[in-house]
Amino acid sequence: MSDAPRRVRVSADVRGDRPARARGAPRGSQPGTGALRVPGGAGAGFDEVDAVYATALRRTQLRLALGTVAGFVVVMVSVTVAIVLIPELGVVSVGGVPLSWLLHAFAFYPVIVLFAVLYTRAAARNERRYLALRERE
Repeated sequence: MSDAPRRVRVSADVRGDRPARARGAPRGSQPGTGALRVPGGAGAGFDEVDAVYATALRRTQLRLALGTVAGFVVVMVSVTVAIVLIPELGVVSVGGVPLSWLLHAFAFYPVIVLFAVLYTRAAARNERRYLALRERE
């Protein structure tokens, strides 16, 4: 029993001269950022211009997110109000289930997917524009 190797706890890089790389991130990238450079990060070469561009990108992405959420809420409320205000939807049955129930159960998913796709494409477009502006300088 006394011949068992002693357990050792490893908690950090022994050298301590470099930060840990995020799992799945390419080599040479900053921790937790993927390949996107971030002002104030571990890498050198960031100046005031980078900070201005990053702030503009964050504001653009926030504006896009708030607009997407507002549009989504308006569409969802409109669909719900339409279902409530059209009583004929409760009379029509599909497979013994009222159409209004089916609309409540399944009509929202395509709308969710549509808004998700639109948001993702617009966010990617914003990031491409940011990178194009940054590379132009």
